[in-house]
This record gives sequence, C-alpha cells and structure tokens, in this order.
Amino acid sequence: MENVNLSVKIGDLYLDNPVMPASGAFGIEMESLFDFNNLGAVVPKSITKYPRGGNATPRVCEVTGGMINSIGIQSKGLEYYMEHTISAYQQYKTPLIASISADSVDEFVEMTRIIGNDPGVSAIELNISCPNLKGDGKAFGMDADLSYELLKKVRVVTELPIIAKLTPNVTSIQEIALACEKGGADGLNVANTLLGMAIDIHTHKPKIGNVLGGVSGPAVKPIIVRMIHQVRGVTDLPIIGCGGVMNYEDAIEMIIAGANAIQVGTASFINPMAMMEILDGIKEYLVTHKIKDINDLVGTVELAN
Repeated sequence: MENVNLSVKIGDLYLDNPVMPASGAFGIEMESLFDFNNLGAVVPKSITKYPRGGNATPRVCEVTGGMINSIGIQSKGLEYYMEHTISAYQQYKTPLIASISADSVDEFVEMTRIIGNDPGVSAIELNISCPNLKGDGKAFGMDADLSYELLKKVRVVTELPIIAKLTPNVTSIQEIALACEKGGADGLNVANTLLGMAIDIHTHKPKIGNVLGGVSGPAVKPIIVRMIHQVRGVTDLPIIGCGGVMNYEDAIEMIIAGANAIQVGTASFINPMAMMEILDGIKEYLVTHKIKDINDLVGTVELAN
C-alpha cells in the first residue's frame, strides 16, 4: 500500500493515526486481540476520585440502530488508576489519554493536577458531560459559563493537552465549544451519548435501571456529523468525532465534516477488531482517492451555494 500520512495533532499531542477508542468501550483486557501500538491513542474508562459501584441494573439495553447504557462511571478510584491503570499501558508507545469525571470544578482541578503530571499520561479528556453534583445537577457541558470556568481553572494545573468531551444534549453545541476554547481547551470531543429512554411494553417498566441512559451506535451518527460540522464552523480547534462510527466510511464522513480524529465505542462491542478494520479502511480510502495526507481531508464537505 502506498505511503500516506495518517498522523494528526491535538495541541502538543501527536498521534500516529486518527483512530482511538471511546472511553468506556475499551480496556487493557483487549490487548490479547490486537496490538495497542497500532492505535492512535488509548483512552481507558473515565476515572473518578473515589471508587464507585455504578448505577442500578440493568445498565444496558438494545434499541433500534444502537444501544442505551447507564453504567454510572463505575470506577476503582483515582488511587487505583494511578498505581495500576496507567502503568498497565506503559509497555505500549501509544499515547494514553486519561478521561476524568468529577463532581465539581474543584475536583476536576484536583484530579487533573494529579493525573496531568504523571509521565505515563499524554493528554487529559475532561468528561464535562457528567452532572455537576455541587450545582444544579445539570452536566457541566450544558452551561457555557461553567464550561469556561472549568477549562480555565484546569488549564492552570497541567501543561498536557486538554480535550473537552462535549455533551450533545444542548441547544447550541457551538456555544459550549467556544466557551471551552476560550477557557483553554486544546481539542474538543464531539460528543458523548444522547439522553434516551426505552420501555418494556410487557412490564411497563424502563429497560434501564436508572430509567434514562445514553444512546449510542449507528442511529446517532447523523446527529454527531451535524454537530461536528457546526463546531468546525466556529472553531479551528482539533475535533475528535465520537458517536456511531461503525466502519471506515463513518470515520471518513466525520473527517469530511470537520473531525481530525475519531473514537470508536459501540462498534467494538459488536466486533472487537472494529478499530483495526476502520484504520485499514481509512488507509485504503486515502490511497484510492490519491490523498497523501489525511489532514487535507478535514472539513472538505462541499455545501451548495
């Protein structure tokens, strides 16, 4: 296969290629299936400061075109993450992006200060889609002012690239993206899952123990593509497209919409080799279309006049 440049940059972070797992859909146990060195980055499940057991069961259900999950950021806590999780990935050259979930701005800052100064971590992904338990209960990423405050304070305590993982459950994702950029974000993840609900018509009960959950899978991809396009229209920050990438065509579509890289989640549950197949497909696409550098494909959607 002809040589093509697949490397992308997010702040000071260089990735050999644009394919990485979505947080929560990947773990060290997958190392028996493929070589992590072939990924652009590894993104373990979001970490919380203290251990958490997660939400009530059932936590996952299938829906048409995807799934709903409400895991509840089950976590062994920050101490375990620092002592075990980070070190488990040190045998690989692939950058580790640490995903952080916290209950308050101050907790985000505290955790970033600790994790963001560990030599085994290459970047921080702030899961601002999680609820603000010290405020009104809304996700941090639903409030532009709060998103700005969070990013600004976190920016001070680490020199690592910071990626804000946005929630799609907003009226204007562009407003939140701009607030994060103003606060000091180096990149944006567009986006987390969409809030949804499913009901068992025989029992009349919700199919998810927590009642509501996050919808992911191919059904959400058109919404994410739209949001990537909208965010690309207001910022030059690198964008990681996340939501419904099932094959290389989906990845290419997001890149054309404006994404610099992509994350794969639900597809890996169906096919653990999905990321490797997507990467191979991206390479073949570039060769077929005589595109030497994947960065030349970003945001090339042609709109009617």
